Amino acid sequence: MAAACPGTAVPVWLSEEDLSCIICQGLLDWPTTLPCGHSFCLQCLKDLWVSKRAGVDSCPWACPICRKGPSAKPVLHKNPLLQDLVDKYRQAALELEAGPEPAPVPRSLCTPTPPQVTVQKSTTQVVQELTELVGQLVDIVKSLQTQRPSLASGLDNALGILHMDSSSEEEYPLDSPKLVTFSASQKKIQEILRDLEKIQETLQGSVTGNEAPKKQVEEMASSVGLLPDQRYPVSRKASQFSLWAISPTFDLRSLSCNLEVSNNCRMVTVSRALQPYHWSSERFSISQVLCSQAFSSGQKYWEVDTRNCSHWAVGVASWGMKRDKMLGRTMDSWCIEWRGPSQFSAWAMMKKTDLSSGPPEVVGVWLDLELGKLAFYSVADQERPLYECEVSSSSPLHPAFWLYGLTPGNYLEILAGDRTQGLAFARQALYH
Repeated sequence: MAAACPGTAVPVWLSEEDLSCIICQGLLDWPTTLPCGHSFCLQCLKDLWVSKRAGVDSCPWACPICRKGPSAKPVLHKNPLLQDLVDKYRQAALELEAGPEPAPVPRSLCTPTPPQVTVQKSTTQVVQELTELVGQLVDIVKSLQTQRPSLASGLDNALGILHMDSSSEEEYPLDSPKLVTFSASQKKIQEILRDLEKIQETLQGSVTGNEAPKKQVEEMASSVGLLPDQRYPVSRKASQFSLWAISPTFDLRSLSCNLEVSNNCRMVTVSRALQPYHWSSERFSISQVLCSQAFSSGQKYWEVDTRNCSHWAVGVASWGMKRDKMLGRTMDSWCIEWRGPSQFSAWAMMKKTDLSSGPPEVVGVWLDLELGKLAFYSVADQERPLYECEVSSSSPLHPAFWLYGLTPGNYLEILAGDRTQGLAFARQALYH
């Protein structure tokens, strides 16, 4: 094969993974190559060595991938070839994202931009939805009113949408978790119930008669904090998976040193610095975490809010998944993955499938182990299918997550399963 002429540019197809650091999952920054041939960001490698203290097999300078290393600390040098490739890749990615500059349009061909038309719901529709929501809240408050005082914490969580005072969520150290408790007086419950019933009567009268003025509807709704929340639209239909909805919690043993979890273990956040967690073979070396719950039979459904994470993967994996591998890149893990515009994909059996839709704000995960089926949905007013595949494993499967390691503050949140169930049951009661 003839060699290229000197100075000729030869196109080389590279992906971000080819030039990524396995520790932070980002493009290599000041890349350094160990004697074993594996390359990492200099600072990532130093931080990892410091956090692991004794390293692997009593070797403080072991490679995070092959676990090999010299007894003496190696001298780390910058790999100029890798750095040059990273710089060129980053520049090419920026140019590709920006797209070609549009050609100037002659003034004579310019036409006025048509005005944007916003389609809004009629006041009747809004009143009907508010009536339905208030009816659900009345039922919830009545049921909670009959429960024992020891369930007060659950009551405050259910009444959170009414803007009741409660303690804010706090982070806690892994070795000394704290429980956050709430309280609600019976008198306060009765007052809220009376207010809700009055609003319910007014709204029902508006539905049967003429349309209520918009201002009046807004005042009634805002008086108890019932204006539709952007996070959970009022018009959402009952989920077809509500009966199987669960709320998994993150397993601290598998938690990467790049991540932190909230006190309820349902929110995982990219840390601003490596955490000094005790090293073990069960802990991921990259920004991943499994849930404690293990499923070997039956059907399960859970939802994940992804809106506050720029790069993520959501799926399932066995507990035996290798801790230095990414979700989907093993035979015992499956996921969907968002890594930016035009980089939405699914991974199953180590094979990548590109997905054409945009990033979902909330991902619904349906696991049917009786049929050996895993399905992902975009959750909005109802579930929209994103991807479906077969799953098979000799060991139980756990909910699994990956977060982009170079964006501190990014987080994924597992939504409460009882919220999905409560809305579904309330809506079913209204329609039957």
